[in-house]
Amino acid sequence: MAFTLRDSHVSPVLCCAALFDPHSRMQDGTLIAAVDLGSNSFRVEIARYERGQIQRVEYLKEVVRLGGGLDDERNLTPDAMQRGWDCLARFAERLAGFAPQQVRAVATQTLREAHNREQFIERGSAILGHTIEVISGPEEARLIYQGVAHLLPQSDEKRLVIDIGGRSTELILGQQYQAHEVASFRVGSVSSSAEFFADGQFTPRAFLRAETAAQAVLDEALVVYLPKRWERAYGSSGTVGAVGEILAASGRGHGVIRRHDLDWLQQQLLRAGHASRVDLPGLKDDRRPVIGGGVSVLRALMDLLRIDTLHVAQGALRQGALYDLLDRESPHTDQRSATVAALAQRFAVDAAQARRVAQVASRLFAQAAPQGREQAAHELAWAAELHEIGQRIAHSGYHRHGAYILEHTDAPGFAQPELQQLGLLLRCHRGKLRKLELDWSRPQFALQLACLRLAVALCHARRDPDISGLQLQQSGQQRLSLQLPPGWAARYPQSAHLLREECLDWQRTPWELEVVE
Repeated sequence: MAFTLRDSHVSPVLCCAALFDPHSRMQDGTLIAAVDLGSNSFRVEIARYERGQIQRVEYLKEVVRLGGGLDDERNLTPDAMQRGWDCLARFAERLAGFAPQQVRAVATQTLREAHNREQFIERGSAILGHTIEVISGPEEARLIYQGVAHLLPQSDEKRLVIDIGGRSTELILGQQYQAHEVASFRVGSVSSSAEFFADGQFTPRAFLRAETAAQAVLDEALVVYLPKRWERAYGSSGTVGAVGEILAASGRGHGVIRRHDLDWLQQQLLRAGHASRVDLPGLKDDRRPVIGGGVSVLRALMDLLRIDTLHVAQGALRQGALYDLLDRESPHTDQRSATVAALAQRFAVDAAQARRVAQVASRLFAQAAPQGREQAAHELAWAAELHEIGQRIAHSGYHRHGAYILEHTDAPGFAQPELQQLGLLLRCHRGKLRKLELDWSRPQFALQLACLRLAVALCHARRDPDISGLQLQQSGQQRLSLQLPPGWAARYPQSAHLLREECLDWQRTPWELEVVE
């Protein structure tokens, strides 16, 4: 795949020169990988980083049909989970030796819906050897757009990108590398096929019902994704890729899907009458059981948004995840840093106070944390920068309001577990620790929390505190010690009092915090 592709031309290079940051720590020759746990298939994309570019090394795909394993109570069945774990075990063998920062594994709609997802994620992460992140619908859409945009020619055209997955459909409006509007709708090829083509029968009535249901879900897209807001429409992966391959193999256009060609495809399905009897060039066996639902959603979407010609894009979620890995190499390009800044501005956070609390917390963490905790340090700094966002709602209990905001907001770049972690730090940064039901067996979280609470106490006067000579050390398995320089407590009696009070609060936890004066 190439950044310089022209319509049908595809080369094996994914150029990310526009994202290349001179401060990146990524070394030439480094292998990176993206794992996409979709509702229909699991995929791995492995690429090599070389001089600001990533070049595909290997692509693996297995049909798992995880979405088909959701029962009536939205729990994954044991068989479905086992299929997923077995696939991840095979992927793990290929990813052996990859460091955590070289892999991003993301899960989409099925695991967003599954009530027992934690059971699958916990064991799946252990099997894969890398943390699996359940990403929100808007975050999935953002990554899809990144994957598509970076494999298209540089252009100022206003783009509509659609992606019909197994259980969700993503819509994005963007220009160049920037996604301006993102949305995710709970309808896809697997869910539509299960509801309207469960017996494999293709009838006019079944297609009509499937399209009508899809339009009912997608109807609100008309408010934002009007044709006047985009110049060219692109389709990514999944159903669009499968339909594009069928049409190309049937001699009905290469790299594009036109409305009349989609009508022709539906007629071929109706003529076959059953999924098992469909005999079309380009139709893969794994796509056969879900082609009816996929075509129905695509027809509904093209009708609704008045798309006459849909261009089949080369990029997809997994390429977007690779670019996101490169972005995260530097705070200058990390989308999460930009999101934190946007949230702080949106909720009118006192920028000076947020900055000083973040600086103090980060300094204490750097003193006490073991080496190689850069991600935890970033999390702590982001939590400090946002610790007062709840004050826009009410000063009383603002820490709880702030946690609620983070846990229920669309935050580009963040996976849902990351937002929950930040929300937990915000909820616990003030108040009595004994009232909180926390998992104190997580030493990294305990250290983050201690640094944030100490920083808030030291910055109580809302001016830069004198922290020269202060030293935080982890002096035991669950023991922290804050060393004060001689005379510091006498010069800053209120700060010293707050630190002593904080020590007393920690005495009611399995951890011990002491201040040595």
